[in-house]
Formats: sequence, C-alpha cells, structure tokens
Amino acid sequence: MGTLEPARKSSPEDQLFVFDKNPDTTVKFVKEPESSPIKTIPVTAVSTPLEAVSESDVVLTVLPGPQHVKDFFATLITDLPVTEGIDERLFIDCSTIDPATSRSVASLVHSKGKGKFVDAPMSGGVVGATAGSLTFMLDCPSFAQDVVEARVVPVLEKLGRKIWRLGGQGAGLSGKLANNYLLAICNIATAEAFNLGIKWGLDPKVLADVVNSSSGRNCCSENNNPLPQISLGAPANRDYEGGFAISLMKKDLKLAIAAAEEAGAQLELADRAEQVYTATEDEYKDKDLSVIYRYLQDQNRKFQTKTVREV
Repeated sequence: MGTLEPARKSSPEDQLFVFDKNPDTTVKFVKEPESSPIKTIPVTAVSTPLEAVSESDVVLTVLPGPQHVKDFFATLITDLPVTEGIDERLFIDCSTIDPATSRSVASLVHSKGKGKFVDAPMSGGVVGATAGSLTFMLDCPSFAQDVVEARVVPVLEKLGRKIWRLGGQGAGLSGKLANNYLLAICNIATAEAFNLGIKWGLDPKVLADVVNSSSGRNCCSENNNPLPQISLGAPANRDYEGGFAISLMKKDLKLAIAAAEEAGAQLELADRAEQVYTATEDEYKDKDLSVIYRYLQDQNRKFQTKTVREV
C-alpha cells in the first residue's frame, strides 16, 4: 500500500508485441514519432491476440468493459498452450471493470494454470498515456506478493509515475471506480460552473484562473477544461475529439453505481448524473466527456427558445 515513483522508463532490452481490433490504431501506434518514449522498444504488430500473448511473458490488456474482459480471457485461456521452461506468464489487466468480474477472471486464469492475473486500472487519460505519467491502482493478492514486487511494479513503472497498491484481488478496481465516480460528478459541476460564469459575462480565461487558484480547482477545470484555449492539449481545443469518450465515462459511472449498491453505499448524486451522461451520449457519443459543456449550451438555447415562444 502507498505509492512508488518510477525508477526508469522503457529500455532497449524490452520487446513489445501489440494488437488492437482496429488495424489503423495498431499502425498508428507502431509509427509513433521518434520523440515518443515507446520508440526505445522494438515494436511488432501482430494479427491476433493469441499471437501477442504467446510471444510475451507479461501481457497488458485494456478493454472497454466487463463482458469484453470475460470473453477475451475465456477464449484466450482455452486456446493458450501451457508453456514450460520460462517464468510464469503474468497478466496485468488495466481495464476499468467491476471488482466481481476481476475476481472471476483471476479465478479462471489461476485455476487453468495459465499464469498469474492482477488488475491495475489506470488514470491520467490520453495526456498521461502519451507522457508516460499515468497513475495505476494495483491490487495485490496474497498469493502474488512476490510477483507484484518483482514483476508487476517494474512493468508499470515504465508507463506511469505513481503506483498505488490497494489490497487484495479487485481492490485496484474499487479504488478506480471511486475515483471515476468523483470524476463523473466533477466533470458535470465544472461544465455547469463555467457555463454559469459565461452566462454572467465573465471572461473564460479569467474565470479559469480564478477557479484554478481557488477552492473549486479540480482536474476538469485545470487539465481538461471544457472551454477551448484554457487547458493545453485538452480535447475542447479539438472539437472534443481524442479524449475519454462520454460513453466510457457513462460506463464507469454505472459500474460505480452497481459496486456501491453491492457495498451498501449511498450515492446521492448518481441517478441525476447518469441521466445527464445518457442525454449527452445520445448527442455526442464519441466525444470527450467535457462535451457536457456543449450539451448545457444546447439546453440553454432550447430553454430560451421555449421561453420566447411562451411569452
């Protein structure tokens, strides 16, 4: 438990085999510019997940949701041969799913003797991934203490700046869902606050400076501001493209709500937040979560039009 600062990043001794169901994504990744940290590693694109796993002693998976993780590992564990004479294969799942699914998949992997499984969901978004500054929330099962210290941590150190070890199987996901529930609420509140300030006639940049030097400061106001030209590199500067999709934020919110119900924890803002994300997703499915600011503007225009008609 606690944090670890990274001792090193990628080294020439590493080899990386990559697969993505979207071939264009794989090609783009392989062609990263020379300035990217990944270019210190020999990168090979492969045509199937099984090929990637078969060539690797450490496997990192990042999938959209619980069912994708279940299906992937169910197929993989069936097809993957038992390999002798090398270190036991290590699976590190960085997907954001629910703790129950993580425990189920871990049980499958371990019962079939095909390797060790830990979850290490990440936070930091596209900016953090590009900069190698992600935060990982790592579970640390009792059977894998030595594995975590010797093999998991060195791999994650190459990708991020902080590694939080939170407890047994599924604990990393519990931490991630708590964090993402807070993100979901902060994102709406930030969009509402800036929408309110703009309606009052405040200068957006001045308002951002005020908020980010005051008690309202948060990651959405500072690093992913919903207004263009406020946060360097934020999706708002690219028509809300290329960030954390609103649909994924809604998925994480629903996972947090389900996990909270299982734990008996009351979430007072959850239902209304889910309604806002659902309405925004209907209009802006593939946009970054900060597009909620645009959704609020749409609602303002509809309200003003209705008011004029009533008058």
